[in-house]
Amino acid sequence: MAVSGPGLVVVFGGSGFVGTQAVRALAKRGWRVRVAVRRPHHAVDLKPMGDVGQIQIVRCDVRRDADVEAALRGADAAVNLVGVLYETGSADFQTMHVEAAERIAKAAAADGVTRLVQVSAIGADENAEGAYGRSKGQGEAAVRAAIPGAVILRPSIVFGAGDGFLNKFGQMATMAPALPLIGGGHTRFQPVYVGDLAEAIARATTDAGTEGRTYELGGPAVWTFRQILELILRETNRSRFLAPVPFPIARILGGFAQMTAMIGIAPALTRDQVVMLQSDNVVSDGALGLNDLGIEPTGLEAIAPSYLWRYRDGGQFAERTPEALNETPQPA
Repeated sequence: MAVSGPGLVVVFGGSGFVGTQAVRALAKRGWRVRVAVRRPHHAVDLKPMGDVGQIQIVRCDVRRDADVEAALRGADAAVNLVGVLYETGSADFQTMHVEAAERIAKAAAADGVTRLVQVSAIGADENAEGAYGRSKGQGEAAVRAAIPGAVILRPSIVFGAGDGFLNKFGQMATMAPALPLIGGGHTRFQPVYVGDLAEAIARATTDAGTEGRTYELGGPAVWTFRQILELILRETNRSRFLAPVPFPIARILGGFAQMTAMIGIAPALTRDQVVMLQSDNVVSDGALGLNDLGIEPTGLEAIAPSYLWRYRDGGQFAERTPEALNETPQPA
């Protein structure tokens, strides 16, 4: 028997790091959740997150009109989490951030689904220098053109047990004698906890008062790139040299590193990511945020230790060195 609740919501790209948490949050609010993913076998672990029959997994290639239309059939709301951090073959920024967003929004509008949440990113701007930020901005514009009442969520970097940021540098610290301090480490971030982002998605989907609004989502504190690396080193009980890498050199290195994407290996850095690092990734003054959604932001230092221990020198229960204990970074 179908689970009663506010209705059926379709989550595009729901099997990823953020999507998994969003599906759980939506299910807790009583939604029936249809998870539309390209590879359904990667999403089977989502079903136990709800009651029997509450979560359905369907195959959907967001590059195909028919797939998107079929996924939206009978839906009351939709969430678009489709996105890539670097380009590979046909999964480029234009295809995944602009065309897919437009396809989902137009199909939703045609099917009478007016409740759409578009998950974008801080720095999204149609005129951004970087291709990532520019495509995110173009995707937002396409969504709003099709559904003016769509809710847009722009998170800063997202952290949590399965993130691709702290884990990347934590892993790097286990092998490399130094960590790259790109641009001197002055870029500022406002890391947002994946659980808070998931709750924001659930509230934006459910609460009528969010219609047509844009929210920029960041945590309670602003951290520089250097401070984040220092936090990682402290929690992993490691001492590593932070090697300053000027932006022009980092761009060259990123250009070479991104070539690994051609053979299916995630690049450690791309040229476009270096471009993004030249601008702060923090909530704009006066922007709506987590507090406006009734969510108290969770701090990075409260969550990061719960999963960075896996990279700790000596193992999870190794004693902390005096140097690590005395070098606690303080966010701004």
